[in-house]
Amino acid sequence: MIRAYEAEAVRAAEAPLLAATAPDELMKQAAFAVATAVLDELRRLGARRSGSTVLLLVGGGNNGGDALYAGAYLARRGLQVAAALCTDRPHERGLAAARSAGVRCHDVLDDAGRPRWVVLGALADRGGVWVDGLTGIGATGGLRQPLADVVTGLWERRTAMPDEPTVVAVDVPSGIGVDDGTLPGPVLRADVTVTMGAAKPGLLVRPAEACVGRLVVVDIGLTAGLGTPAVRRLTAADVADLRPAPGPADHKYTRGVLGLLAGSTTYPGAAVLAAAGALRAGLGMVRYLGPDTVARLVHQRFPEVVVGSGRVQSWTVGSGVDPDDAERADDVRGVLTQALADGVPAVLDAGALALAPERLAPNVVLTPHAGELARLLSDRGEETARGDVDAEPLRLARLAAGLTGAVVLLKGPTTVVAAPGGATFAQADGTPWLATAGTGDVLAGVLGALLAGHGEELTTDEDADGARTAELAAAAAYLHGRAGLRASGGGPVTALQVADAVSAVVAELGGT
Repeated sequence: MIRAYEAEAVRAAEAPLLAATAPDELMKQAAFAVATAVLDELRRLGARRSGSTVLLLVGGGNNGGDALYAGAYLARRGLQVAAALCTDRPHERGLAAARSAGVRCHDVLDDAGRPRWVVLGALADRGGVWVDGLTGIGATGGLRQPLADVVTGLWERRTAMPDEPTVVAVDVPSGIGVDDGTLPGPVLRADVTVTMGAAKPGLLVRPAEACVGRLVVVDIGLTAGLGTPAVRRLTAADVADLRPAPGPADHKYTRGVLGLLAGSTTYPGAAVLAAAGALRAGLGMVRYLGPDTVARLVHQRFPEVVVGSGRVQSWTVGSGVDPDDAERADDVRGVLTQALADGVPAVLDAGALALAPERLAPNVVLTPHAGELARLLSDRGEETARGDVDAEPLRLARLAAGLTGAVVLLKGPTTVVAAPGGATFAQADGTPWLATAGTGDVLAGVLGALLAGHGEELTTDEDADGARTAELAAAAAYLHGRAGLRASGGGPVTALQVADAVSAVVAELGGT
C-alpha cells in the first residue's frame, strides 16, 4: 500500500530525526536518491554519463539544498552539472558542496529579482536533465514571483524544444497543491518525482498527479512518527487480501449474493454490463430485478442470473435507470429504503444518485462522475460546477461523503474514494481508453460483488466510519482499472471486453 501524508505530518515526523542527526545528513540522503534517479533516467534514455549535462533549478528552501547536494554527487561521477540559482538565499552548505565538486553555479535573477532569460535560457537549452529544486512541501498556494515566471518560461521553452529535457522533481513538482492535489498556478511538470520519507496527497490525486510522472518514495525512517495517512493507494497485494479465493467449504451463498436493479427499456445494456462485472469478479449469485424485456436480455447472456427477489448480501442499484421514469424510480426508492432498514450494503450508480435520500449509511457507496457529483452537491446546498470537481476532486469527494454519510467513489482518470469518517483512497490503475460508454456499469457490478462477499463486515456497527467499505470500493476501482488495461492492450476497448477481463485480473491476484 502507498500511504500519503500531509506536509504538517511529514515535518513533525522529520523534526526528531533532524535533531538526532548531523547537519544535512537527511538532506544528503535525499540528494543521493535524487542523483540515483537522474542516473537511472540517463541509462533509460541511453545517454552517456560522462559529459551528460544536468541543470539544477535551485530555490531558497531545503529542496534547493537537496538539488545542490545531488548536483555534487553527479559532478563527481563525471557529469557536467550547472546550477541556476533562482534565489538570493541558496542553501549555503549545499552551495559550497556543489561548487567544490565542480558544479558551475549561475545567478539567474537580476537586481530587481526578475529572471535573466539570456542566462537561464542558455542553461536550460544545454540541460538534458533538469532537477527541480525550486520549492518543496513548505510552499502553499501558487508559486510566487519570481518562481512563477521562471516555471512558466521554462515550461514554454521545454515544450518548444525538439528534444525535451527530462525533469526530475525533488520531493514534489514545484507549484502543486501538496496536501490537496490542486494546481493553484504554474507547475513544472516532472517525468520523475523523488519524494522523501512518504508520499504526499498531491502526488496521488488529480489534477496535480498528472504533473508527477513516475513516483519514487525514499524511506528515510519517518514511518513510525507519521500517524494516520491522509490518502492511501491499494496495490495488487492489498487487493489480493481483500478478494481471497474461495475455499473448499464455500458455496454460492457464502461467496456473496448481489441484488441488481439496473437497466431499463431505454438502456437495457446497462443491466447486462453490471451483471457481467459482478459475475466476473467472482461472487456466488446475481439476483436481477427489472423489466421482463431487460431480464430476458440478461438471461440470454448469463443464464445463471436468477430473476426475482430473495435474500441478498449487497445491492447494485441505478445503472441504466432514468430517474424520470416513475415506475423504475419507485423500484429504486423501494430497494434503497429496504436496504437501509436492513443494513445491507449498496452501490448507488447513475440514475439512483438523484433518487437517494439526503442521508445514507457508511456501507452505501455512491459512484458519481464529475458532473454527477456536482449535481449531488448542488442539490444539497453546495453550489458546484463540473469544473470545480475537476479542479478539486479530493476536497469535494470528501465534502460529499460528509454531507451524505455514505462512501463516495468519484470516477475519473484517478478514482477518489472518500469515507464519511475520513478514510480516503486514490486509485490510478486504468487507461484513458476506459472513458467509453458502459464501463461505469461494469464497475458498479464489480463493486457490488466485492461488497456482497464482505457483507457481514459492513454493518453500521462493524463499519461505522465507512473505512472498510471505502477500502473495498478502492479494490473494485483497482480490479476495474487493471481489467481495462488488460483488455485494451494499448488500444480502444469496449465495456464488455473490460468485464470479460476482470476474471483474469482476479486470477493474477491468486484468485484461482
